[in-house]
Amino acid sequence: MSFDELPATGTVRQAPAGTLGSPATGTIERAEPIRRAEPIELLRRVSYGRLATSMRALPFLTVARHIVCDGRILLRMHSGFGHHEACDGSVVAYGADNYNDTACGVGGDLWSVQFTGPAEIVHPCPEQERLFGAAPVSVNGEPFAPAYLRVDPHFVTEHTLTF
Repeated sequence: MSFDELPATGTVRQAPAGTLGSPATGTIERAEPIRRAEPIELLRRVSYGRLATSMRALPFLTVARHIVCDGRILLRMHSGFGHHEACDGSVVAYGADNYNDTACGVGGDLWSVQFTGPAEIVHPCPEQERLFGAAPVSVNGEPFAPAYLRVDPHFVTEHTLTF
């Protein structure tokens, strides 16, 4: 399925390489366009999301902490599973939502955003590390050992549920 054939179930945006927040091209919109913050701004409202790609030809999802820097998404995850290595140099999807925000389900909007693009292992500067905040102590009983990825979003999908 080509980009132009995608179903219009939400707002799909194709961003210029390395940018989000500039006017998008290739937009498919619903009859009532979403009038709210840009998807990258929505991502700033939550701390965690899910990274999706494949590892040894099998799909997987993993949780990651994210921050937004210069229109790119920086992820912190546990290095013990090797997920960061499977993602390095590959196209991945990263999504986040506010579905656990119970206040939004009563008179507010629920939203989800997904960003798709290439990922690479990076080493954040000290300022970026501070933006991530405190790290978990352990993951599945193992001491947490951070690994960092940068996702350069090329495609953005946003969905909202209005109550």
